Amino acid sequence: MVARSIPFIELYAGDHERTVEHLTTELGLSRVAEAAGRTSRAVLLQQGTLRLVVTSGDGTEDFLEAHGDGIADIALACSDVTGTRAAALAAGAADLGATGEAPVVSGFGAVRHTLVPESRAGGLPPGREWVPVADRQRPAARIRLLDHVAICVEGGSLERHVEFYAAFGLQRYSSEFVDVGDSSMDSVVVRSASGEVTFTLVAPGSTTGTGQLDAFLRRNDGPGVQHLALLVDDIVAAVTEAAARGVVFLQTPAPYYDALAARFPDIPEEIGRLRATNVLADRDEWGYLLQLFTTSPHPRNTLFYEFIQRHGARGFGSANIRALYEAVERDRPAVP
Repeated sequence: MVARSIPFIELYAGDHERTVEHLTTELGLSRVAEAAGRTSRAVLLQQGTLRLVVTSGDGTEDFLEAHGDGIADIALACSDVTGTRAAALAAGAADLGATGEAPVVSGFGAVRHTLVPESRAGGLPPGREWVPVADRQRPAARIRLLDHVAICVEGGSLERHVEFYAAFGLQRYSSEFVDVGDSSMDSVVVRSASGEVTFTLVAPGSTTGTGQLDAFLRRNDGPGVQHLALLVDDIVAAVTEAAARGVVFLQTPAPYYDALAARFPDIPEEIGRLRATNVLADRDEWGYLLQLFTTSPHPRNTLFYEFIQRHGARGFGSANIRALYEAVERDRPAVP
């Protein structure tokens, strides 16, 4: 009764064409199949093993009105669908019926989980009649897979969500508390035994209500997927190409890289390339990672994306939160 992988993720979008354009032309995913109805549209996009369904129209209205564009479904391929469903319901999930023959249960906030048999994980998403398409647009395939899903939940609710996802076979992997001035972040990572399902659960750690996670919860009207992390083999090339296609990445203050040379004395030849592309670096006892976040392309400024390259590191770059904050503070003009 365990989740083994994420066969697809479904994104509800108010502007179907613009969202698909961003994910294909800019992020580089390819169209795989389409499912059109009289009052709804859906397209399946893929690069590497990452598969995203973009859906608009009938059935999405309530979600979009409450939360704006966002992830509505994280499908889970399970070794025992019936057992996983029963365990999820016993842990407090709501029974949301079925999509085709695949049962659906509630997850966090308005996000649901479609439970797919592991033997069908590579097939087309259930519940629709898909028409395969040949996408002529084939940019360099930089994205290999979905590294992790970052999920923002309310302060004080992390342990409840950790216990809930234990019902899906996701076990506590790591936890961390990061204090960044007037705000803070509490986080717990849960992961499947297969390593193919990783949820980074983050929550405001302070009660001031002024932090970035508080702002996300307000804009999203509750918990939701904050970002999708996309694993690449060459982040400098991936970021350079994506930026040229129109993806907007977060800008990193110059003092960050001055401090980075001291933090990473063993890779001085990399610092210039990282500075030129705004890529961040972090390390743990197993190695180091490189990462960079996009700005949100969605109207409510909620969901965004991360490129991540791993050199043995098993963490998620939490040290960059503090390093960026300190860099901004060092670069802030002195107040008379």
